[in-house]
Amino acid sequence: MSDIAKDRTGHSLKNMGSASSLSRKELHGCIKGSLSAVSYVDEPSQRDVASRLTVQMENTYQLGPSKHFPVAIVNHILKDVLTNSLQEEQYEPELCRQMTKTISEVIKAQVKALLVPRYKLIVMVYIGQLSGQSILVGSRCLWNPKSDNFASYVFRNSSLFALATVYAVYFE
Repeated sequence: MSDIAKDRTGHSLKNMGSASSLSRKELHGCIKGSLSAVSYVDEPSQRDVASRLTVQMENTYQLGPSKHFPVAIVNHILKDVLTNSLQEEQYEPELCRQMTKTISEVIKAQVKALLVPRYKLIVMVYIGQLSGQSILVGSRCLWNPKSDNFASYVFRNSSLFALATVYAVYFE
């Protein structure tokens, strides 16, 4: 508000009396919008000062995982699941196709139960017939060797082999 407007408002309030002493009828006679009230506290109260002192800012950004991926424990999980699931099985293509899905879900559930924060898990299971042939498995991704990791286990019985791999990629 300009100085001239302040002077006019102050002068009109002095002539009319204080706003609290005016009745509703007298206020209705005034020009609409000519009277306004603004409250302003110059000094902060003790409560405001105390609340400002308790506010603390902290940096929550982490430059790496607080808890690393437990490779040894995951290797043990892979060994147990593959051994228990495939110990007595014979290779049948349709059965093995279904078992890869089931085994990968069981492994994923058990690794998630470890509650390692901020890791994305990729579980891959391969089952094939053991008849003198070989298999080469390769995978590629963007990898941070400081935080990302993997665990892998190979199982064999008289008629089949199984390869299970868990990739743990840290999510920043």
